[in-house]
Amino acid sequence: MSEYVIVVESGADVTPELRERYGIVSVPMHVTMGDETVDDGSIDPLEIYSRCNEMGQMPKTSGCSPADFNEVYDRIHAEQPEATILHLAYSEVTTCSHQSSKIAAEGRDYVYSMDTRFVSVGQSLIAVEAAKYIEANPDATVEEIFSFVESVMDRVLLGFVPTDLAFLKVGGRLSNVAFLGAHLLKIKPCIEVTGGKFVATKKFRGSMLKCARAFLDHMVEKGDIDFSHIGLAYSVGLSEELRGDMEVYARELGFEDITWTQVGGVISSHCGPTAFGAVLLQK
Repeated sequence: MSEYVIVVESGADVTPELRERYGIVSVPMHVTMGDETVDDGSIDPLEIYSRCNEMGQMPKTSGCSPADFNEVYDRIHAEQPEATILHLAYSEVTTCSHQSSKIAAEGRDYVYSMDTRFVSVGQSLIAVEAAKYIEANPDATVEEIFSFVESVMDRVLLGFVPTDLAFLKVGGRLSNVAFLGAHLLKIKPCIEVTGGKFVATKKFRGSMLKCARAFLDHMVEKGDIDFSHIGLAYSVGLSEELRGDMEVYARELGFEDITWTQVGGVISSHCGPTAFGAVLLQK
């Protein structure tokens, strides 16, 4: 039986419960507010928004450094010297983290990494599916695990609806901002992660509830959906009432198991407050 440890960045937004259940290790990314840079997870997203509002500046983010990965890889290897480390990386077209991991892995024949091409709850879903696969196939090789992960990646659908595009624009994460046109205050776009990039794909108008429902409809209309589970996500500020309404609506669409994740500092810095998102799997 092989021993594996899955590593992700904090921007994967793997919940504490899932990290404990599957032994997933999170490496902190970083959030900058003015002249201060902190580890993601060390500060509440609400505090990030509050500080940046006081300074009149948007938060900025940065990926994990080689030193960040060195520290984690050293600790895991000291505690579990027989374990193989599998880094399922945050989309490498958006951050330096995957490259940093490769640098830290030099000379370590027990570390393997691959780009998941996803972020946040999309990356989290992939990591959890990999952990489940390893539990069911304890003798699986790295190649077999990565082949399975690739098959999951091909079926993941991830998107969100922000209420304030200024965060995405300042962060430079939106690859086709011109698609949205000039009247940004009058629309709420659907931002999907495609090929590792944030891409605006649809424009919605109306209340946040109306737009959130239209967003879920849009995702389901892609077809061949696995209705056994949907992961819903939100950033700080989204009302409990709207979250309750969206859970009811997800069940009306046919989803059975529904989980919620409040995104952390890195993703909050990109999507802004009161955003709503979802991750689905196709069959």
